[in-house]
Amino acid sequence: MPGRNRVQSIDHLGKDPETCTTSDRKNVTHFSLTINEGRKTAQGNAKEYTAWINIEAWDHPGDIYVKYLHQGSLVFLKGRLKTGKYEDRCGETK
Repeated sequence: MPGRNRVQSIDHLGKDPETCTTSDRKNVTHFSLTINEGRKTAQGNAKEYTAWINIEAWDHPGDIYVKYLHQGSLVFLKGRLKTGKYEDRCGETK
């Protein structure tokens, strides 16, 4: 059975979307999503944690994201997770 890599989330944008066009004329938009979660500490106190998820949206009219979405906007996202690594300018793998 093939894997099912599907994710849905409703939360707020952490920054305004930025759209660019690749050399083969495809639009890609980058923005971040904040995921807030309340948990109890070991002492039983409530604490809120925030995770930042970097988002890439491919092959779309990029101006739609820039026109309608802004930092703090509540959004519903549906997609798939993808992880990767790269080497920075200092040769360190990230």
